[in-house]
Amino acid sequence: MTLDFSEFFRRYEAIIAEADQVFNTVKERYADNVRCEKGCCDCCHALFDLTLVEALYLNANFLGRFSGKAKSAVLERADEADRLVHRLKRDAFKAVQEGAKSQDILAQMAKVRVRCPLLDDNGACLMYDKRPVTCRIYGVPTAIGGQAHTCGKSGFEKGKAYPTVYLDRIQDKLYALSHELAATLGSRYTELGELLVPPSLALMTEYSEEYLGIGPAPKEETVTLKDPPAPKAAAPAAPAAPAAPAAPAAPAAPAAPAAPARPRAQAAPKAKPGKGMPACAGCSPESKPGGCAGCTPQSFTIGQAPAKPAKTAGKKSAASKKAKG
Repeated sequence: MTLDFSEFFRRYEAIIAEADQVFNTVKERYADNVRCEKGCCDCCHALFDLTLVEALYLNANFLGRFSGKAKSAVLERADEADRLVHRLKRDAFKAVQEGAKSQDILAQMAKVRVRCPLLDDNGACLMYDKRPVTCRIYGVPTAIGGQAHTCGKSGFEKGKAYPTVYLDRIQDKLYALSHELAATLGSRYTELGELLVPPSLALMTEYSEEYLGIGPAPKEETVTLKDPPAPKAAAPAAPAAPAAPAAPAAPAAPAAPAAPARPRAQAAPKAKPGKGMPACAGCSPESKPGGCAGCTPQSFTIGQAPAKPAKTAGKKSAASKKAKG
């Protein structure tokens, strides 16, 4: 069976086109602030994950473009990068288990530099035209989870209002497309649509029917329950000795009067749900949550955002665990 993702890739490319349009709009209006140029590879050392549809798209285009020594060189770099990412995520998980705050861990992870395996020796991307959405909007102000971010090499100033790309909404759209793709496959892995992998693992993975959970489970995954053995007949119990007569019970003490019931505390009125967006998305990450008070920056929304909130950290499905093993 040949897996055909062309329809989902077409819809993913539409999201890519919107991201490019937003980036170019901001670059035209703030040419002095957006400093992305040929040879700059700062964003090529960022640590981030791809949704299922992004990973499949990157993998398919990589296999269609590379072969021989060039392919092997990329896969060697991908293996090295993936080992580093695995250690970083393991240490981060351990820190959270020991009581560290998730926000502090995420802030530390944002400073980690992991070289993209698609970055060549001259600082150029080998698949620039097929790069993920995150790479395409790195140089303009973004916001996710109520936190504003800007490229460290850009000219956007702290405290000023700028047009902002809300990554939550892009991620929601990518998640929705990934869930639809997984449902279309009829995967036996119920959480396949939640799968998040770094670009390094997306390049190395063989997205076969077995990996995606298509069709009946192989024998090693199937557990056959046998009928339990018949219980053995129990030996007859020895006759019990006659019980001694019970002593008369002492008269019960009069019950204490019941305490008056305490009135139930009234629940505090729920606050009206807000959008959870920062007041100023042009602030640097070190500014407090919510950005600077008093500014109302223009925002860009890419696509219609589903009701499901975006996820900042992904959990891997059984298929992902199988691939790592």
